[in-house]
Amino acid sequence: MTSLKGKSVLITGGAGFIGSHLIEKIIEEKPGGITAVDNFFLGEESNLDKAKSSFPEISVENIDASDYEKMKNAVKGVDVVFNLAMVPLPVSLVKPSWAFDINVDITRVICELGREGRFGTLVQYSSSEVYGTALHSKMSETHPLLPCTPYAASKAACDHLVHSYYKTFGLDMVIIRPFNNYGPRQNDKSYAGVIPITIKRIMSGETPVIFGDGTQTRDFLYVEDTARATIDAFKQQNTRGKTMNVASGREISINDLVKAICNELDWTKPPAHEKRRPGDVDRHLGDITLAKQLMNFKPTVALEEGIKRTVDWYREKYSV
Repeated sequence: MTSLKGKSVLITGGAGFIGSHLIEKIIEEKPGGITAVDNFFLGEESNLDKAKSSFPEISVENIDASDYEKMKNAVKGVDVVFNLAMVPLPVSLVKPSWAFDINVDITRVICELGREGRFGTLVQYSSSEVYGTALHSKMSETHPLLPCTPYAASKAACDHLVHSYYKTFGLDMVIIRPFNNYGPRQNDKSYAGVIPITIKRIMSGETPVIFGDGTQTRDFLYVEDTARATIDAFKQQNTRGKTMNVASGREISINDLVKAICNELDWTKPPAHEKRRPGDVDRHLGDITLAKQLMNFKPTVALEEGIKRTVDWYREKYSV
């Protein structure tokens, strides 16, 4: 088993939702140094307040991770790169070419820096969106990649790119493929996901909105479970060269999800339904057998508890 203790770590997208939670978990491993790279497209420096209170030495770099020269300087002395930076799915619906190019360029730059020996190990973030709609009940890593949006296509391309550098140049890498993450600090503004935007609407006295009929399903994983799995993926050497799903292994419809949020917030009015969004997948349910085998992964936060924690955090944020 490999350790992060004493190592210099760089996290792209470090001021983002998942990135900031990951940094908090990395701090528990007693690293030698932490660099958070973010261009603050969606990330917020305040997301790092908790991390800075326990690890004041965090270096925060306002950098576009697709800029090779700036990233070359940022990775000096770095041992491990966790690559979380990306342009999210909703942006790819309005700026498809730009979103695709940026996502691939970020990964291309990181892979090149790794090929050149400028850091040791890459932990790359994929997305369950690369699978498209489930062709069968549980989606393992062997499920065909059938992306339905430019975002999903860009993430599939990034996965192939990272694997090609592993095969061709011996890049030390592992790919984490999270299903739908949620929890405190998830973006609730532009391009927000269903959980934070539903919470925000209800807290503002607005009717929650479901796109389509709401029977589409997702597999939601609490962000702290994702962060823990990410670190374990680095620590376990048998993960190298592999792609691993991290998910709850539990399927829930958007209708039932919104109902659970409404119940937590004592909202009794029915949600509104709007036109289904382009590229929206019908069904997602992750098979986590491989992650269990390679790093003993097991989700620890049930959806009901996770929603409660998330609602409580937003209540405090908005002082409701």
